[in-house]
Amino acid sequence: MTASIAQNQNNDTSNSTPNGAIEVKNLSKTYKGQYGQPEKHALNDVSLTIPQGSFFALLGPNGAGKSTFINILAGLVIKTSGQAKIWGYDIEDQMRAARRAIGIVPQELNLDPFFTPRELMEVQAGLYGVPQNKRRTDEILEAVGLADKANSYARTLSGGMRRRLLVAKAMVHSPKILVLDEPTAGVDIELRIQLWDYVRELNRQGTTVLLTTHYLEEAEELCDKVAIINHGRLVACDETKTLLSKMDAKELIVTVAETLNDVPDILRGHGYNVTLTGPNQLSFQYSPSKVEIAKILDLVSQAQLTVADLVTKESDLEDLFLRLTREDNAKIA
Repeated sequence: MTASIAQNQNNDTSNSTPNGAIEVKNLSKTYKGQYGQPEKHALNDVSLTIPQGSFFALLGPNGAGKSTFINILAGLVIKTSGQAKIWGYDIEDQMRAARRAIGIVPQELNLDPFFTPRELMEVQAGLYGVPQNKRRTDEILEAVGLADKANSYARTLSGGMRRRLLVAKAMVHSPKILVLDEPTAGVDIELRIQLWDYVRELNRQGTTVLLTTHYLEEAEELCDKVAIINHGRLVACDETKTLLSKMDAKELIVTVAETLNDVPDILRGHGYNVTLTGPNQLSFQYSPSKVEIAKILDLVSQAQLTVADLVTKESDLEDLFLRLTREDNAKIA
């Protein structure tokens, strides 16, 4: 798939240099309790800035507040307090300009089954007031790999095709910001790769991308910045590499030629955790800032073990996510 459509970005330059693509300050949303239930604080004093041109991940457990955040930006949920700006436009005071700057791909497959992709695109373009001579329906459908399905009913499309059609609909007005809410849920591997190739190209050509996903390996590979929310509160926000570097945790897996019944005593008590994960395999979990890998290998040699293989594993975004959310849960408990 190509992304030449990104070259036709919205040409409105009246507010072209905001501090961030999306800026929220002290954003809160409280839902009233029903049937005697207490109030639900879906968002609690969230402040963050999503830089222009970034590929930004918004992560959190189910019920953390991600969908509420996106729905506030989309105008589907009214915030309780705080401020939110899209490309410098206040979502309430400058609602129309804010909506024109953003395209949202929802998690739900909300397509009219009796419309064709071409018809759905034309309706969407009309809703955004895109003039007939500036509509790029066929170009966008070609870009997302749906040109050959342009006149088929939406109900005949596969789940992956419907997901791509949602992306196409979000791009009809050439938004500066594309929001993807769980875009690859239920999409097979090949279509997932095609979708990400397309979105990457959009990002390279200047489109800011905001992604929510439960596939954390995707977020780690794609996104240059990550924010994590839990129970409606922001618990982390930084560049992906910076956050991962703060983990200060690695695993060294050593396969030895000898058969072991237990961890040799000489390998214990040196500032790391060591476990026997197989009859000839040892796992060392350590902090690189405190323990050098050379020290571990020297101790293995002192234990008169013959190293047959070595594997090191870096901490990933999933490890960081689990640690931060568990620490936050412990604070709340």
